[in-house]
Amino acid sequence: MKCRKCSEKLEVLRQCRRIRLRCTGCNKEYQIHEVASDLDAETEKILERYTVIIYD
Repeated sequence: MKCRKCSEKLEVLRQCRRIRLRCTGCNKEYQIHEVASDLDAETEKILERYTVIIYD
């Protein structure tokens, strides 16, 4: 998945009880619902590991 701001790769970032996607280039963080329509198969596979994703 690519960052909407700078097009670098997004990585899954798990923090206690929440999961975000963080850009490896500009460090912008996205909540899952902000980029849900853009999820690729690789990112979905990673997110499947978590039983609950908390939106905040």
